[in-house]
Amino acid sequence: MNDADEETVWQGKFIAAKRRGKWEYVSRARGIQAAVIVAIEDGHAILVEQYRVPLGRRCLELPAGLVGDEEQGESVETSAARELEEETGYRAERIETLGSFYSSPGMVSEGFTLVRATGLAKVSAGGGTVDEDIVVHRVALTELSAFVAAKRAAGVGIDVKMLLLLSADLLA
Repeated sequence: MNDADEETVWQGKFIAAKRRGKWEYVSRARGIQAAVIVAIEDGHAILVEQYRVPLGRRCLELPAGLVGDEEQGESVETSAARELEEETGYRAERIETLGSFYSSPGMVSEGFTLVRATGLAKVSAGGGTVDEDIVVHRVALTELSAFVAAKRAAGVGIDVKMLLLLSADLLA
């Protein structure tokens, strides 16, 4: 256990590089957190693909967004519903919180709240904001493993959170 004081080495608009003793890590700035959305309807998962600067390539992901980056005090559920519609064009009748998780706790203090979106209705094309260039995929769960394998073979990065949907096939 490291009881050293936390030191902010550098901070930008969205992230901060920090140090605690000899341990260096990154966190979200200003208390911003993320919401990750599992949107499955009629045996199909709604996925997004977009260019990610840190990877230098496109990445296949569950829809997600920042909570509190646009409106301070916004709830996770409200933010997730807004992001789902903005990114994918699907409006959810219900958003249910499934818990908080950490994707890379040895390097990043950021966590995310996983939510389930149900009662989906397609209301627009989606695609995110002008600078996001998001491609929306509606993939049958029975074809998900093959779809991900084809994307990987094409050079698309696969977000670790995709393991949530792939685990049954990977562990079979």
